[in-house]
Amino acid sequence: MMRRRSTTLLTGCTALVLALGATACGGSGPVTAGGGDKALGGQSVTVAGVWSGTEQENFQKVLDAFTEKTGAKTSFVSTGDNVSTVVGSKIEGGNAPDVVMVPQVGVLKQFAGNGWLKPLSKTAQKSVDTNFADVWKTYGTVDGTLYGLYFKAAHKSTVWYSPDALTQAGVEPPKTYDEMLKAGQTVSDSGLAAFSVAGQDGWTLTDWFENIYLSQAGPEKYDALAAHELKWTDASVVEALTTLGKLFKDKQLIEGGRKGALNTDFPGSVEKVFGPKPEAGMVYEGDFVAGVAKDQFGKEIGKDANFFPFPAVDGGEAPVVSGGDAAVVLKDGKNSKAGMALLEYLATPEAAAVWAEAGGFLSPNKNLDPASYGDDVTRATAESLVGAGNSVRFDMSDQAPAAFGGTKGTGEWKILQDFLRDPSDPKATAAELEAAAAKAYKG
Repeated sequence: MMRRRSTTLLTGCTALVLALGATACGGSGPVTAGGGDKALGGQSVTVAGVWSGTEQENFQKVLDAFTEKTGAKTSFVSTGDNVSTVVGSKIEGGNAPDVVMVPQVGVLKQFAGNGWLKPLSKTAQKSVDTNFADVWKTYGTVDGTLYGLYFKAAHKSTVWYSPDALTQAGVEPPKTYDEMLKAGQTVSDSGLAAFSVAGQDGWTLTDWFENIYLSQAGPEKYDALAAHELKWTDASVVEALTTLGKLFKDKQLIEGGRKGALNTDFPGSVEKVFGPKPEAGMVYEGDFVAGVAKDQFGKEIGKDANFFPFPAVDGGEAPVVSGGDAAVVLKDGKNSKAGMALLEYLATPEAAAVWAEAGGFLSPNKNLDPASYGDDVTRATAESLVGAGNSVRFDMSDQAPAAFGGTKGTGEWKILQDFLRDPSDPKATAAELEAAAAKAYKG
């Protein structure tokens, strides 16, 4: 089953042979690779995170490179989606991991609020200042203290399409939202539905809303709404819902109509574009669409499946919405010193290069050589993310309390599913969103 926050991405290619030079690992003196003394030899680091399968295997390559560099052994514990509950129970049981890969800003804030986290070391902070846009530092900071190092990112402003479908319809990738709907109409007229929409998974609908809202209302209002400093009844929210409603109302544009969309989950939405029997020409979701298209349906990325950036809405800037996994060090871990050394390593371009070469990964590290990525489409996606600099905005629902922005069958997910079912009254939907948000943010 596809996880809500999955950043599973594009394509596996070659395994990395990492030539490690002598580099400081922070606070422990010089660390040498290969033979020689290893500053953390005999120590071990336990890392917890949501990853499993290929993602876990590729992250293990990063951990193995850390071991080669420092001598510290590592072990990874997969938590499943509910990181907060699993980590909380481990802390209570006296078995806290040293490092946690946290997939949501809201969870990072919760951990910090509980007093569970160690601030990043000066070495790690310096690397963050050097290698990352300020926005990533902001999302890793709680009450003025930097706790989180964003190692893996998702680009959630990508619309994936079948080049054959667009070519047969005679349309080019659009530059504006209105052009996208017009192109979709042309695709529909050619006999294939324009969009496959995964309405069964409410999180995909929050991503549609967030891209429209960021472009149409702008980053300042986006930030205010994300913090619930702006009410969901604001006119800007109603306007964004109205814009989204234009797509939802048009039965020709959505494969299966609204009812069909509500019965389509995320993997199913990708299958309807890239599966053996295509039913639609385009599917909006993050860069991880390509991983499904390649791994499950054998599509060659760049040839059989490609993307265009989510287009600008009503004269705004084209949006760049992201998600990501932040590494944090727990105070109660048995070896928080070695844990911090791991974070210092993860902050480097060298660490990011290991997973970039393995595939299925985007890094927000602006000093990672783009040549590290194994194919042109992944490279273009990464360059778009890094090139957006401080205009990147983290997934809004991931910043919200889980009761509002991250729980199946309730809050924003359910309300937007109801809106997909009946998009006739954006004002009423905005009022429902505000009522749910007010309750969750008070909790």
